[in-house]
Amino acid sequence: MIQAAKPSSHNEADAVPVWEQCAAFYVLMMLTGALIGPVLAPDQVENTALRLFWLPSYAVTAGLCLLRWRDLLRVWPAVGLVVLMALLAFASKYWSIDPETTQRRVIALCVNTAFATYLGARYRGVALPRLLAMAGLWMGVLSVLFVVLLPHIGVHHGVNDGLWRGIWYEKNQMGLVMVACAVGSASWLAAGSNRPKLAVGILVLCSGLALATASKTSLVCLMLGLGTVLALAVMRRGGPVLTIITIWCGVVVAGLGWWLWTTDSAAILALLGKDPTLTGRTDIWAAVGRASEQHPALGYGYNAFWGKDSVPANWIRHSTGWDVPSAHHGWLDILLELGWTGALLAGTVTALSVLIHLLRMGGYGAREGWWSLAYLGIFIMLSLSESVVMTAQNLPWVLTVAALARAFDKAPLNRS
Repeated sequence: MIQAAKPSSHNEADAVPVWEQCAAFYVLMMLTGALIGPVLAPDQVENTALRLFWLPSYAVTAGLCLLRWRDLLRVWPAVGLVVLMALLAFASKYWSIDPETTQRRVIALCVNTAFATYLGARYRGVALPRLLAMAGLWMGVLSVLFVVLLPHIGVHHGVNDGLWRGIWYEKNQMGLVMVACAVGSASWLAAGSNRPKLAVGILVLCSGLALATASKTSLVCLMLGLGTVLALAVMRRGGPVLTIITIWCGVVVAGLGWWLWTTDSAAILALLGKDPTLTGRTDIWAAVGRASEQHPALGYGYNAFWGKDSVPANWIRHSTGWDVPSAHHGWLDILLELGWTGALLAGTVTALSVLIHLLRMGGYGAREGWWSLAYLGIFIMLSLSESVVMTAQNLPWVLTVAALARAFDKAPLNRS
C-alpha cells in the first residue's frame, strides 16, 4: 500500500488519505500503459476491450475531481487554460478528417487533463514527488518480477533482444516512467524526506531500471532531471559563492555542449548510438512540414492525422518508405492536429508554467524539491523526439498539466 502522507520536519503539503493516494496511483498506472495494454492489446492496436478498461479510471477521476472541487477552484487559471485547450480540440471535430476518432479522443483528453489538474492542485509541495516515488517503487518491483519470472513479457525478444521492458509494451515506455519516478524520489530527498533511506532506495531502483532499457532518450532525460534537482539543491544550501560556481559551471557545460552540437552533431549522435537522420526522424519531419503547410492554421483535427485510412498520413508513409505511426516530435504532431493555433497555445502554456516556477524557485520550488522545474525540463527535451504534447492518455502530458496547476497554486503550505 502507498505510504500515507506524513509531514516532514520543515515542510509538507496537506495530508492526503491513503485511500485517495491509492486511487490516484491506480489512474497514474493506467496512464503509463502498464500491464493492461500488453495483456489486452499486445500488438499495440486500440480495441474495444482496452477502451472498456479505461471506464473505471474515468469514474475514479470524476469522483476525485468532484470530491476535491475546492482544490481545483484554487488553481482556476490553470483550469481555464486546460478548458481552452480542450475546447480547441473539441471544435476540431468540425474540420477533422476523422471526426469519430477526434470526438472519442477528446473525451479521453478532457478526463485525463482533469485528473492532471486534480493531481497538481491536491498533492501540494512534496506530496506529488513522493506519490511518484512510491508509484515507481511498486511498478519497479513488479517490473523486476516480470523480468525474472515472466521474461517472455518482461524482456524484449527479436528487435532490442535482451533489453528490459518490464510491465510495458516496450523499453522506451518503461524508461520514461522510471525517469519520472526517479526524479520524484530525488525531489522528495531534496525537499527533506522523512524517510531518506526509502527515497534513496527508490532512486537507485528507478534509475537502474531506466538504464536497463538502454534508451538514449531516457538516459538524457534522467541526467537532465536529476542534474536540475541536484544543482538547485546545491545552490539553495551552499550559499552565494557555491551558487555562483554552480551557475558558472552550468553555463560552461551548456555552452560547450552547444558548440559541440553545432560543430559536429554527427559525432555526438554516433556516440549516443544514433545516425545523423535520428533513425529516419529527419525524413519524417520534412514530410510532416510539407503536410502541415496544407492546413497551417487549424490542422487536420485532433488525433485524426495518423489513422490507417488517412490520405495525407499514407502519403508520408509512402514517401519515407516505412509505416510511420507519428511524427516522433511533439510539436510537429500538434501542428498537424491543431495547426499553429494549437501549437502556440500548448507552447504558451508550457512556457508560462516554466516562467512561473522559475519565479517561485526559492519558495514553493524549494519546498517541492524543484520537481516542477526538473520535470518541465524533461518534458521539453522529450517533446523534441516523442509525440507527447496534448496527448489524450499519456503520463508525460498529465504531469506537465499537473506542473501547470502547481504554478498557479499560491495558497501557503501547512507547516508541521
